[in-house]
Amino acid sequence: MAKVHFIGIGGSGLSAIARLLLERGDTVTGSDRVLSPFASELQKAGATVYVGHHPRNITGADYVVRSSAIPDDNPEVKAAQLAKIPVYKRADFLGQLMADKTGIAVAGTHGKTTTTAMIAWVLTELGRDPSFIIGSTMSNLGVNAHAGKGNAFVIEADEYDRMFLGLKPRIEVITNLEHDHPDCYPTFEDMFTAFESFVDLLPADGTLIVCADDKGAASLITRARQAGKAVVGYAIQGDMTIMSPMWIQARSLETNSLGGYRFQVLSNLSGENTSSKVDLQVPGEHNVRNALAVLAVVELLGLPAQRAAEALAKFSGTGRRFEMRGEVNGVTVIDDYAHHPTEILATLAAARARYPERRIWAVWQPHTYSRTQILFTEFSRAFKDANEVIVSEVYASREPKQAFTSAEIVSAMPHASARYINTLKEISHYLIKHLQPGDVLLVFSAGDANQISTDVLAGLQER
Repeated sequence: MAKVHFIGIGGSGLSAIARLLLERGDTVTGSDRVLSPFASELQKAGATVYVGHHPRNITGADYVVRSSAIPDDNPEVKAAQLAKIPVYKRADFLGQLMADKTGIAVAGTHGKTTTTAMIAWVLTELGRDPSFIIGSTMSNLGVNAHAGKGNAFVIEADEYDRMFLGLKPRIEVITNLEHDHPDCYPTFEDMFTAFESFVDLLPADGTLIVCADDKGAASLITRARQAGKAVVGYAIQGDMTIMSPMWIQARSLETNSLGGYRFQVLSNLSGENTSSKVDLQVPGEHNVRNALAVLAVVELLGLPAQRAAEALAKFSGTGRRFEMRGEVNGVTVIDDYAHHPTEILATLAAARARYPERRIWAVWQPHTYSRTQILFTEFSRAFKDANEVIVSEVYASREPKQAFTSAEIVSAMPHASARYINTLKEISHYLIKHLQPGDVLLVFSAGDANQISTDVLAGLQER
């Protein structure tokens, strides 16, 4: 057992590692600027969490793990270095945790959180007791990490700051690949090169599972084949044999009452063509593809596909991914983490499938100036399935404030009812005044705009 101190423990990434270490018996301390919900849950689980950063917080630590957002001049980083305590970034530490396990790493611009959670849930239901680290809380189990006794280690492979290049996977899933994080990857080519390096991490007996429906992800198949790695393609459409000799595909899609899909799965991964049926409660066609990736992992591990399909039917999602926050006076409020145009399009399409006759409000808080500006046109066209659109000012996150304003995107939107409202408080007041019974509110935010959902639910209750 070791004593490990986390700088930035309140974030989704470090809090998950901290929970896993607590479960395996290590002593965990950590610090952050504020006590986040993740940090609060860790306190309840036995961690010591300090609000604010101070050199004394690292006292007695065997290792220190720092978030990518923590600068070199942080007082705890400097104190650890002075005391010759090893300081790791998340990627380096995760690689050590996975070393003796069958690593299953899920990467991609979109969908990796949900797909990681789906795999972890299915393996749990099949009695494999996997270790897992997810970038959000899995609704079915109420946690974002677990130190399992089984051999599988399932992890969300975050491409930001090239974190995923420190992992040790035997199976990789790549859900899709589009340009994102321009502050880290100025061009798509920069990002594609990082994903090529991720594929190169696979050992000789490793397998790449890749979405053949996505042009960016499918472009990595050649790289893997040239390196002699096994490749499994998954898709909803197309001739799979062209893309990969091993494949799994969804056919005969039909929407169910929850806006999810029921569909037939065809696969040749067992050496012969097999068929199973899946009925998802999480909505959207993108979740059909996520489920296919899960079933590919299951078959590679030699586990029963139909039992896995039954487990998928019970999967209820993760925090801030089409998360139902509540319903008051006939108004349904949903939080979603979508912060890329493709994600917003997919989530609104899922909402339209679940609520075909209802008025849908989309509130979007743009995340980082660099992403908002480089994907300006794509964002302006991402809200076609919403009846009403409200855009807040940009959430700067790790970037300094700029002269650019998101009102410029609103003015470029080809939408009949889109408006710019600067502050979250003003947006909440507007919504409380204008929402009507039967309306559906989706709040898109990777920042702090989920507070709108809380305020609107409270305001509607009072109204």
